[in-house]
Order: sequence, then structure tokens, then C-alpha cells
Amino acid sequence: MDQIAHRSMSTSLPNILTYGRIVAVPVLAGVLFFGTSDNARWLAFAIFVTACLTDWLDGYLARIWAQQSNLGRMLDPIADKLLVGATLLMLVYAGTIGGWSIWAALIILAREILVSGLREFLAELNVKVHVTQLAKWKTAMQFIALALLLAGPAAEAVLPGTTISGVVLLWIAALLTLVTGYDYLKAGIRHAIDR
Repeated sequence: MDQIAHRSMSTSLPNILTYGRIVAVPVLAGVLFFGTSDNARWLAFAIFVTACLTDWLDGYLARIWAQQSNLGRMLDPIADKLLVGATLLMLVYAGTIGGWSIWAALIILAREILVSGLREFLAELNVKVHVTQLAKWKTAMQFIALALLLAGPAAEAVLPGTTISGVVLLWIAALLTLVTGYDYLKAGIRHAIDR
């Protein structure tokens, strides 16, 4: 009976949406790697926005349907980090993020790696660090910035200033990333010293 419940939980709609977000990562990267036209940019934008919406939807459905699972809790942040990391790398490759803005991308990537390591360390100590409201704002700001940057060159004809708006929001996201990353680091150091 437990096996059936476990199997049904792993194939629940919230988890399927998370799997879809992970699958979207190489597809998005491929579109940006092989495509150089405005159509490729709009397609990458559509894939990214759809993936971001599933991030909200899978959590919402898991809560209202009482389908929260350890698998979902593990995969959800991994899917987010893969999506953000791959998109940043491909935007640097495409030249949309360049110059000083590469530092904003590096700050965000470094924080994601740091937090992943700290979460793993704290989990070994049976310590949970809850996601703060500021961390949720940081994620939302990252998603909006990256969506604008993906559409950037193609969207400029329709909405001038799209790319620069994306760059500004990327820097704001990087600053929020530093603040929220510091919170995780502080918690990790405190628990390491206590133990």
C-alpha cells in the first residue's frame, strides 16, 4: 500500500510540473544556442515564462491538494536553480548580459551554489532554514529580469528599453541575492559553531 501511495505521489501533477521545469532547461538552452532570430528569442521567452508559472503552480497545487512530498521539496529548488543558472549562462553566451552585468550574474550563481551547500550541511544537522519573504521577492525579481533579458533584443522594437530594464532588475536581484545568501550563511555558521 505504501508503495502505491509513494508511486502516486511521485506522479502527482505538482511533481510532473516540476519535472517539466527541469526538462525545459536544456530545451531553453538549445533554443538560445542554435537560434539567433527574434523568433528564437520569443520562443525562449515563452518557454521561460511557462516554466516560471509552473514554479508557482506546482507549489500552489501541492498545498491545496495536500500533495506535498519530500521528492517535490527536494526537486523544486533544484529545478529553480537549474532554470536560473542555465538562463544566465545562455544570456552571457548570447551577449545579452555583458560588461559589468556579468558580475550580477556571477553573484546570483555563486549564491545559488552557496545556499545549496549550506542547505545540505544544515539538513545533516536536522536544521531547517525557512524561505523568507525577501527570498521569495528575490526569486520573483530574478524571473522577471531574466524574462525581460530573454525577450530583450526582439522586444526592443515593441517596447524600447526592455533590455536595460532587465539589466537593472538583474542588479536588484543580485543585491537581494547577497542579503538572502548572508542569512543562510549566518545560520550555517551559527549551527556549525553550536554543534
